[in-house]
Amino acid sequence: MFHEEDLALLARPLHAFLTVAPRGDRWPAPRPVWFELADDGDLQMFSLPGAPKLDRLRERPRASVVVAAPPGEPEHWVAVEGSVTLHDEGGAELAARLAGRYWDMSDPGRRKLVDEWLGGGVVRIVVHPEVVNRYAA
Repeated sequence: MFHEEDLALLARPLHAFLTVAPRGDRWPAPRPVWFELADDGDLQMFSLPGAPKLDRLRERPRASVVVAAPPGEPEHWVAVEGSVTLHDEGGAELAARLAGRYWDMSDPGRRKLVDEWLGGGVVRIVVHPEVVNRYAA
């Protein structure tokens, strides 16, 4: 499903933009999230348990995720659409792993924030790709 250049892009510590179904008259509003590509090809991210996106994902368990190369590099992006499952297990481990991927964890302020996340419970969001679109210049 993913091409080799997709895998190289998704292996980098870039922000993904997660879009879930909106409520009411609102428009979809992508949110930047940390992510990782799991060995089985699913995309994993996490959320604090009270986040509104989790309620919307429980109502309509589908999402899209877009990851793009940063400015200054040749244009390259991968867009994934798929069903979503939510998991109480594995969220803390994922959050700790991603924090180490995206942040310098020797910073005591960041370490404290991650500890607060882990103490409050973390939900693992798994996007199961069904459609993948891409562009690479």
